[in-house]
Amino acid sequence: MPPSPLRSRLLLFAAALLFSTGGAAIKAVTLTGWQVAGIRSGIAALVLLALLPEARRGWSPRLVPVSAAYAATLILFVLANRLTTAADAIFLQSTAPLYLLLLGPLLLREPIRGGDVLYMLAVIVGMVVFFIGTEAAAATAPDPRRGNLVALASGFTYALLLVGMRSLSRHGQGDTAVAAAALGNVLACVAALPLAIPVTHTGWTNAVIMVYLGVVQVGLGYLCLTRGIRHVPAMEATTLLMVEPAMSPVWTWLIHGEKPAPWALAGGSVILAATLVNTWRHSRNSRRIKV
Repeated sequence: MPPSPLRSRLLLFAAALLFSTGGAAIKAVTLTGWQVAGIRSGIAALVLLALLPEARRGWSPRLVPVSAAYAATLILFVLANRLTTAADAIFLQSTAPLYLLLLGPLLLREPIRGGDVLYMLAVIVGMVVFFIGTEAAAATAPDPRRGNLVALASGFTYALLLVGMRSLSRHGQGDTAVAAAALGNVLACVAALPLAIPVTHTGWTNAVIMVYLGVVQVGLGYLCLTRGIRHVPAMEATTLLMVEPAMSPVWTWLIHGEKPAPWALAGGSVILAATLVNTWRHSRNSRRIKV
């Protein structure tokens, strides 16, 4: 029996909602950023390998650079959240499609089209607006300027991940996304732990939050994503997954009282709106080609 369309959409919504809690949870622990990144990814890798059979299949040398890009994205996102606001971290990571378009002609032989140029200009405007204001340091965002640069870097590594996934798809390995996620978490754990030792801030609060991050936020979130996205059109899936950047600042505001700067919210809104419109445009063009 085919899966229920409503169930698939609810699973995608749940995945985005779970992913959106990452920033608030990362800020709630007293561990260092490297400790959070290493432990979270270690737990998540075990969960993915245990719950998803496809995470244990399709491993090949081609998977390594893709998983390395994902590992870098995981680590950089955690470090950014420890330095700047959750809104800044997720909004700036959302610039990944801009880098993807710039890398396309070089790595994928995909030309930049007229509509893509408009999208790129819109994202650049959003980034300029984003950095107009100077955010003051706060308890949950002690170094916003450095954190924003780390978040920008996470957007670039995320774009490398997307390039890698497209390359795998062209080589008939497009169904290895889950395996890449599992291996990426393994690599992130291995890369972060040398800078995470020794772990001095222990306690039940830290332990519970870290288990939540690894098992629920990443593990269960990715389970919902893989089960739901297979049966939802790309444009609709993108729209549902926009819940993550929309809700991430809300959770940190409710839990930590963290308020992003107005300029950051304005720039982030421009970036997300441009990405949504560009995705809709590509989706419409794809339907026309199929017809």
